[in-house]
Amino acid sequence: MANLTTIGRKTGKPHTVPLRLVLYNDKFYASRRSMSGDWLNNIVNNSSVIIEVNGSKIVGKASIVANEELRKAISSLKYDDERASMERVIIEITPAE
Repeated sequence: MANLTTIGRKTGKPHTVPLRLVLYNDKFYASRRSMSGDWLNNIVNNSSVIIEVNGSKIVGKASIVANEELRKAISSLKYDDERASMERVIIEITPAE
């Protein structure tokens, strides 16, 4: 489990939510069933994010994954039940260097 902090699209203030992330090829991935949800809409508005994993904070840029193969791979890594085959919005978080 990790925490994802986005910038509120209406308030401009930090908005933190707990999420289950997948680490794959040095990038972090989150998913959601639909485009609803404040954290996802905040990312669409401002791609700057901070994730906190095991007490470490990582600054990064988030984007929606369009590649179908990658979306399926991430869903399979994240879930080992019927959710792995469901259509999901996948977010890629690339750590800043």
